[in-house]
Amino acid sequence: MAREFQRGHKARISDLTAGTDLYVGVQISGPGLSFDISCFGLDADERLSDDRYFVFYNQPKSPEEAIQLLGAQAGDTESFRVTLDRIPPQIQKLSFTATIDGAGQMSQIAPGYIRIVAGGEEVARYPFSGVEFSTERAVMLGDFYLKDVWRFAAVGQGFDGGLDALLQNFGGEVAEQETPAPAAQQPQASAAPGFAPPAFGVPGTSEPARAPAPAAPPAPA
Repeated sequence: MAREFQRGHKARISDLTAGTDLYVGVQISGPGLSFDISCFGLDADERLSDDRYFVFYNQPKSPEEAIQLLGAQAGDTESFRVTLDRIPPQIQKLSFTATIDGAGQMSQIAPGYIRIVAGGEEVARYPFSGVEFSTERAVMLGDFYLKDVWRFAAVGQGFDGGLDALLQNFGGEVAEQETPAPAAQQPQASAAPGFAPPAFGVPGTSEPARAPAPAAPPAPA
């Protein structure tokens, strides 16, 4: 049974699951709102000292693929695969964030969550909603952080700026002009790994199409 977290709660990941190959799902929505959901891989000073560990729509995986953006899966708006035992030692924290792309504020969001799934089973969930925020345009949802062992913290901290401001907050550099990734580069929802939860409400597939019957030979004269 999944353990439910409240803002500020922390736990060792080993107390939630013995697995290190984890699925992290984020569900966030709001009327007329569009979101960018990202993962920042931070060093011991909580800085983005290596831009290759900023995993988002334009850079969907870290160099060794310990952090991978999977796209919408199993009812989640966005999801990630995190392989804890492959994360390099200079990365001490993974911060999962959501920012509003365009106009709007976090007080407008519907109830959502960030959750951890291991072996297809949900082991942790932190629910949140717009009543917890006001004019913020970003929120730091949850962290994986290394303190002797890997731990999870439910953060739920609002942030006034958008994605660029959040990037600057972590010490990253903002490109002067960012262009959205072409659709072909977006992670494919069909690429769900085996440890991910089953999809919810996926329409049943129709019966496979049969190959057409070979044409009959012409009748003899």
